[in-house]
Amino acid sequence: MPSISNPPGSGRRLVLCALALSIAPAMAHAKDADLVIRGGTIYDGSAAKPVIGDVAVSGDRIVYVGPSAKNPFKGKRVIDAKGMVVAPGFIDPHTHADTFLTATDPTLRLNLPWMMQGVTTIFTGVDGHGQPGGVSDVAGLFGGIEKNRFGINAAAYVSFGAVRRAVIGQDDRAPTSAELDTMKGMVAKGMCEGALGLSTGLFYAPQSFAKTDEVIALAREAAKRGGVYDTHQRDESSYTIGVVNSTKEAIEIGRAAGMPVHFAHFKALGVDVHGQAPALIATVEAARAQGIDVTADQYPWEASGSGLEASLLPRWAVDGGREAMLKRFADPAQLEKIKTEMRENLRRRGGPNSLLLSAHGFPWTAKRLDEIAKQWNVDPIDAALRIMTESDRGSAVVSFNMAESDIKALMKQPWVVTSSDGSHGHPRMYATYPQKYAKYVLKEKAISLADFINSSTGRTADMFKLDHRGHLRSGYYADVVVFDPAAYRPKADYINPEVLTEGVRTLLVNGAVAIDGGKATGTAAGRPIRHVPTAGSCGG
Repeated sequence: MPSISNPPGSGRRLVLCALALSIAPAMAHAKDADLVIRGGTIYDGSAAKPVIGDVAVSGDRIVYVGPSAKNPFKGKRVIDAKGMVVAPGFIDPHTHADTFLTATDPTLRLNLPWMMQGVTTIFTGVDGHGQPGGVSDVAGLFGGIEKNRFGINAAAYVSFGAVRRAVIGQDDRAPTSAELDTMKGMVAKGMCEGALGLSTGLFYAPQSFAKTDEVIALAREAAKRGGVYDTHQRDESSYTIGVVNSTKEAIEIGRAAGMPVHFAHFKALGVDVHGQAPALIATVEAARAQGIDVTADQYPWEASGSGLEASLLPRWAVDGGREAMLKRFADPAQLEKIKTEMRENLRRRGGPNSLLLSAHGFPWTAKRLDEIAKQWNVDPIDAALRIMTESDRGSAVVSFNMAESDIKALMKQPWVVTSSDGSHGHPRMYATYPQKYAKYVLKEKAISLADFINSSTGRTADMFKLDHRGHLRSGYYADVVVFDPAAYRPKADYINPEVLTEGVRTLLVNGAVAIDGGKATGTAAGRPIRHVPTAGSCGG
């Protein structure tokens, strides 16, 4: 039988024809998607350049991402996104959203400060502060989200401060062997209930009283179950061991425990350490080169948020809690020593004009420390002591203490992601993501729009191994933000810190429309995001 030869290129034409015939029926018989976001500028969560096209959603999943001409889905509803940016919903790995998580008011549980920025997932239990629902009660937190409904998704840490306070109280001492075992059991319990890892705030009393070996012992319990060590490190400035040595301590905790290390709101805080970002970067890069998984998050603000106690008081002055602190204030000899150390800490922070008093409903609200001191005709240190004495909840401050050069240097690192550290009295709760976009993408061009989106979505999801989130890909959960690049701006500022962001046109949370036409719909479709412990590490 004679052989049959094909002319050059005919094989390729046959393949193309076959593909066309196979695709045509599939497109003709494709089922409708629930929703198609059409014609937007799609950033898929990676650092890749955008494409113009569609995102199709069925149920809680994405079923198509790509050019409009190739989209096989007809949406039951179509949203015109022409001229809009379409991206994965933002992921905030460091928030203080407790008041929203535990609210009885369904409107508060929508979590609008984050939702209106385009955030679809938050982390809580950070800085070593306890979870809503009780000490290390991760199961209670997640159960509450499922029962009461929450506007966006939430993950959680086991909180070292809550664990230590429950076992040791506010005292400056090491745990006994039995107490350490109790704390280890609490960390293991939280991890087995779905916590991401162990979070510490070693800057804050009573966590600051813990020595490194105590933290390592508890971190190992999280490491056994696949957890991350997340830390507000012991010193971000020059208070005690210095920011570089503190960074090395956190890395050593991770190395000794055998787990990834994640620095919360990485920064060089205070006039003594301005310009040290390159040293911090070099320290992290050296650890990463040794195979230690070290990452960080950062908020795009030159001012931090804290309290007068944490900012100005020496740690020994708060040993034993508030009552013990007030007794020391009443002792002239101890008070003089306290004042001496406060003056040094105030200098480190940049002086009394650098502290904006941010607690709501007080005579000093929205005034600088030097301003209220002048009004009261007292020294700024005495004004601070008066505020701390008169109220245990009125001492919140916004502290202007960071250098722009350090902020930008850290922001450009491929292992740094966006976070808000969102807390009441600071605009970062309401406006972190538009702030980063408006200032560092548009105005100063420090990073690209693709970098902004990657560091706020896909990079974060990959860093924490969030299952099928953080990217616009077929099969992934439909957490999607559509924002107007000309209108997406921060509305909150330091004087008016609690003003909702504008510019997000559409927001999907697990496929449900949470923002429609720029307005919240009232839909609460958030879910708990549970970490799956290492197989066999939780018994059963």
